[in-house]
Amino acid sequence: MFGLFKKKEKKREITFDYSSLVVDMHSHVLPGIDDGAQNLEESIFLVKQMMALGIKKIIATPHIMIDYYRNTAESINGALEILKAELVKEKLAIEVEAAAEHYFDETFEARVDDGKLMVMGDNYVLFEFSFINKPLNTIPVIQKLRDLGYKPILAHPERYPYMDLEQFKTLHDWGVDFQLNTISLTGYYGREAKKIAEDLIDNQLINFISSDMHHPRHAEAFKNALRMPYLEKVLFDYPLKNVLLK
Repeated sequence: MFGLFKKKEKKREITFDYSSLVVDMHSHVLPGIDDGAQNLEESIFLVKQMMALGIKKIIATPHIMIDYYRNTAESINGALEILKAELVKEKLAIEVEAAAEHYFDETFEARVDDGKLMVMGDNYVLFEFSFINKPLNTIPVIQKLRDLGYKPILAHPERYPYMDLEQFKTLHDWGVDFQLNTISLTGYYGREAKKIAEDLIDNQLINFISSDMHHPRHAEAFKNALRMPYLEKVLFDYPLKNVLLK
């Protein structure tokens, strides 16, 4: 009965921003080419929100996914130029580049073989798994990427509930960097993703963090993540690699 009158837990005060991160290297802010920003107005809104929280450079990473988003270097760079022109018009001084979030589907290895990957920085390749099961040929393709001089980054590992800590450690040992979605730490994707995110941080397995910004709800969650003790831990106690991409 007395539980009904319990005081609401006070929100943790935001005392820092993403300035030390410098680069947000996973977002979907390019207009109209995937499930991210649907038009220029939305793109500009998301960019402004990221700038307000201290981000100095954005690397947009639209989906390349054979069944849904058949983006190419041409479609992605075309959308990038449209956004950059609008940023100039709006007098928003922020650097924006483009790479891609490659889906590890049946076409991914062929893209590796054909050199048709969109990379960031010093040959970093961002890719994601299915949310249902891990591809069977993961290690051979990772080995091929490494042999060809690519540096693979697995997007949001905390969102793959079928993987355990030992599997993550094995992938990491094979030379795969891990990129955490900051909003996972708020519980945005559920308790399980939050717990996996915290375990990955505790085991020193996170190399990059980013917003994975798609829409205004993500922008709000990106801000709320600054209240999370685990975000403070990973921002200030970790040798994150985001700054290598500036």
